Amino acid sequence: MKITIDTSAIIAVLFNEQHKAAIIAITQGGDLIAPHSLHWELGNSLSAMFKRKRINIQQAITALEIYSQIPIRFIESEIVEAVGIAFEKDIYAYDAYMLSIALKTNSPLLTLDSALKETAITLGVELLEI
Repeated sequence: MKITIDTSAIIAVLFNEQHKAAIIAITQGGDLIAPHSLHWELGNSLSAMFKRKRINIQQAITALEIYSQIPIRFIESEIVEAVGIAFEKDIYAYDAYMLSIALKTNSPLLTLDSALKETAITLGVELLEI
């Protein structure tokens, strides 16, 4: 089964957060997919953690090494569709890219972001619940 995986779920796994075990269990045997923007959104999340003094550079590098081992198939997001979703739903483009991939591939979305979950529901995107 294809699973569109959001940055929030990746962060939870990389930093051993509360839902890590459940995320790994629910994705076991699945085909993880995401837009290419996942790389940049992850980088943005790491820089935000630097600003909050939550992590240091070595922790970020370790997280990126782990990330590079996660088998994710990257799919091109249709930017016109994503920008349309961003406009229509008043959300950031990063979230719209995730939603456009879930819609394009008819795959459920795995996210820990409650606002993204609500938007996904309005678009008819199936959610994988943790």
